[in-house]
Amino acid sequence: MNSLKFKPEGWNNEISKINFADLNKCIENNEIMQGLVKRCDKNYNLYVNLENGLTGIMPREEIEAINLQENNLPKENICIGKVHKFVQFKIKEIKNDNTVIISRKDVQKEALDWVKNDLAVGQKVQGIVKSIKPYGAFIEIGGGVVGLAHIEDLSIARIKSPYERLKIGQKVKVVIKSIDKQKGKVILSHKELLGSWEENAKKFEQGMKTYGIIRETEKNKNGIFIELNPNLVGMAEYQEGLEYGEKVSVYIRKIDEEKKKIKLNIL
Repeated sequence: MNSLKFKPEGWNNEISKINFADLNKCIENNEIMQGLVKRCDKNYNLYVNLENGLTGIMPREEIEAINLQENNLPKENICIGKVHKFVQFKIKEIKNDNTVIISRKDVQKEALDWVKNDLAVGQKVQGIVKSIKPYGAFIEIGGGVVGLAHIEDLSIARIKSPYERLKIGQKVKVVIKSIDKQKGKVILSHKELLGSWEENAKKFEQGMKTYGIIRETEKNKNGIFIELNPNLVGMAEYQEGLEYGEKVSVYIRKIDEEKKKIKLNIL
């Protein structure tokens, strides 16, 4: 299975262009479509815009394959939370009354097979930030499969909150750090894609004036770490009164390529 087949839900805002003449072809080709959820009824079934006035009905049991309750149904808040969002689905059935039954669960099952059989450690994928916690960000990498990027894997410079790097709904490139193929659990990293120390250091020169962000002022009285880029940190002499996250003007005193260190003066 080609991993490029999967895109995170909401990756583009194209509504699936299908009509009744195309439906059987979609079923025959096992196509993954995308559409906007317009409402959720009292039984937590979803109604999805297709095209040309058509609506697909996604029964509650077809919404989710991963986060299920003991009754094998998704929680009510998961169903409601899909309203006004784009979802991926497959055409499951066309009933005699022309009702179009669609399934997101089938897409998720295929995505889980992709994780188990094709996804590899070190592979680069694109995703969308779905939620942010103090310890990291949950990023959907396709077909409803969500991986976790821990806070220490978001940048070389130490940060206190993932919000300093990401925001919900942001498109972001990540690399697969580890995979539990049995549980479908994926751990992601972002910092490797921000450029190496050497690549970031080339943007600066000795004797140059620039700006940086204060990091780690309380724990290290020997010096203050200042972030020049997400993957590049320099050190200046300790000064009282500076706060974490403060933007300061700095002078680049020395770039030591051999030791990968940058010495700074705070202006």
